[in-house]
Amino acid sequence: MHELIKEDPYLKDFFNYLYIEKGLSQNTVKSYKRDLDNFLNWSNKSQKSNYINFNEVQINKYISFLFKSKLKSSSVNRKISSLKALYLYLVKKNIVNSSPVNEIVTPKQEKYLPMSMSEDEVDRLLESPDLTIEIEIRDKAMIELLYATGTRISELLNLKIIDMDTQRCVIKVIGKGSKERLIPFGESALEAINNYLAVRKKSTSKEVFLSNRGTKLSRVAFWKRIKIYLIRTNLKESISPHTLRHAFATHLLNRGADLRSVQLLLGHSDLSTTQIYTHIAKQRLGEVLKKHHPRG
Repeated sequence: MHELIKEDPYLKDFFNYLYIEKGLSQNTVKSYKRDLDNFLNWSNKSQKSNYINFNEVQINKYISFLFKSKLKSSSVNRKISSLKALYLYLVKKNIVNSSPVNEIVTPKQEKYLPMSMSEDEVDRLLESPDLTIEIEIRDKAMIELLYATGTRISELLNLKIIDMDTQRCVIKVIGKGSKERLIPFGESALEAINNYLAVRKKSTSKEVFLSNRGTKLSRVAFWKRIKIYLIRTNLKESISPHTLRHAFATHLLNRGADLRSVQLLLGHSDLSTTQIYTHIAKQRLGEVLKKHHPRG
């Protein structure tokens, strides 16, 4: 992280505020840090005044710089959102009189549909691990549980033994904003989990899914494992563990699940976030019609 952030007492207090008072996850706070690191790096090189004294003109210069850097409008919007949160905090603490980001109009965001997978592609991925190899028994359980519950990868990696009820086929996860939710899972995931627990290394770690060293598995390590199976099954390498979350939601809607139930399972605070999956479902129906209708 940029040295300017480490040396800035206001930013240090701001990140503590996000984590402790707002209850944001570590990953979300890291995103704020990356955004503000970019901002400070730019302001340090191109502006003569401190960001505390910035006005709307300077903020617009920064936004112009972001677009010249070929960033998507969605990325620019996220960085603007980070700035708004920072300056609102500074106003709240009476460090600045007003926010220079208040009147900034966020750029129109391009429509974005997250990548999903067909049911056949998911089946191929789920059948890929070799169950004679211990590490692949673990991978199979993780992939099955991701698809069965639609959890975020961070939620899966943080899942603890005490959060899993294999009798009732339910897991408890702590999502964004430290919100807790219970998610049921089916027999296929249960079988894969039981197979893994039977060979799971003895460890003092409370997490369910462990590395070869018996420690909590990292995001990068699991992503590397997923890539092995993508290559093995000739699936798109752009597929990620998060794609299984999208597939979970899309396949539920395709098979008639109501939007509100999918929202609760995914842990979305706003229904509009979940509604994007209805577009994927409609898109999929359109493809089916074109492919199978005699006049498609």
